[in-house]
Amino acid sequence: MTQTTDETHRLIPRLPRAAATILAGDALSALGSGMSLPFMLVYLHQVRGIDITTAALALSTVALASFVGNPVGGYLSDRLGPRPALLVGLMFSAAGAATLGWVTCAVVAFLASALLGLGNSITWPAFDALLATVVSPAQRSAAFAVRHATLNAGIAVGAVLAGFVVDATRPATFQAIYLIDAATFLLFIPLLWLVPTPCRTTSPAADHPRPSYRAVLRDRLFLSVVGLSALVVTIGFAQYHAAFPGWATHDRGIPVSALGICFAANAATVVVLQLPVLRALAGRTRTAAISIACTCWAFAWMLAWVSGHAGSGWLAVGGFIATMVTFGIAETTLAPTLTAIVNDLAPEDLRGRYNAVSALGWTTGFFVGPAVTGLAFGTKHGTTLMVLLIVASLLGALWATRLARHLPASANRIGI
Repeated sequence: MTQTTDETHRLIPRLPRAAATILAGDALSALGSGMSLPFMLVYLHQVRGIDITTAALALSTVALASFVGNPVGGYLSDRLGPRPALLVGLMFSAAGAATLGWVTCAVVAFLASALLGLGNSITWPAFDALLATVVSPAQRSAAFAVRHATLNAGIAVGAVLAGFVVDATRPATFQAIYLIDAATFLLFIPLLWLVPTPCRTTSPAADHPRPSYRAVLRDRLFLSVVGLSALVVTIGFAQYHAAFPGWATHDRGIPVSALGICFAANAATVVVLQLPVLRALAGRTRTAAISIACTCWAFAWMLAWVSGHAGSGWLAVGGFIATMVTFGIAETTLAPTLTAIVNDLAPEDLRGRYNAVSALGWTTGFFVGPAVTGLAFGTKHGTTLMVLLIVASLLGALWATRLARHLPASANRIGI
């Protein structure tokens, strides 16, 4: 009992060395991504002279490639194991990042973007499967929460460092950051060999159906989790660089330069609060945490709605900073939940595919969210969009509450 109490009050979760090694490699690659991805559109358009529309389409190719890469990553993870699948994804990502540094035309830009997107999306389900395998079920919430904090820290630090390096008049500075990005993917590979090969806890019987995506799609409870994931990404994460900046700067809103302060506030909130929030949630249900996160998002969009009518002064800027801080609180509350639920529901021989379909839910949200926002702003319905996001956030909270009635207790508890 004392040990359990001590663990509950630890700020930094005690994870196995294998998990710490994997998280270190992930933070390293996040550092490289933070240095490169935020500047990709500027680089392709201003430095390489590619038309802005074409450059934007090339950037979207990174996301579109996920619809192919996610299923491939899940298949490889189940077939070869998550570590070899992760290795394949990292090599594709490194090739894409390195190619971006030497883009000479639109064709090469699309090729590099496709390679990078394919690699990242193969890596996603493989990484989640590997991390879930090297920790105990009770530690999964903590592992994925720590991952969220280190990922955000890596991206934020990378973006700041790159800001001191890049110069639109010197292409070599961009080549340097894309080479560094490629190197961070490759440096993750030797760390993988320090991780013991995960052993399957079960082996399929002779009459056991062959692992396939068809078996995954028959799991209605899991599909409900995927649907909820797609919703929260659509109303939350996908809108950070779509609805939020569009609404904040529309109709003589806050200056674009103030957006950087808002995003910095969000990143700082996540990095500072993730572990304290994880400790506060220990022992509570994951679905309750999801409901809290969705309610926070609803409140954040209400703040954004009000701030959008406050002009362009410091009152409006303060309101939008508060919006992004609230977003950060929602993120930290959500981090120990959805991916951990997926891995507790997944049979061992289908873990890769379960994570792949879960990743597809997130990919769908990242695709649908900006599309809906673009349509709303294009038709002058920004206020309607804010109302829609508030209502959808509250529906997400209700969905999580209903999901709690069907989830087994073993998949609905936040450990530390």
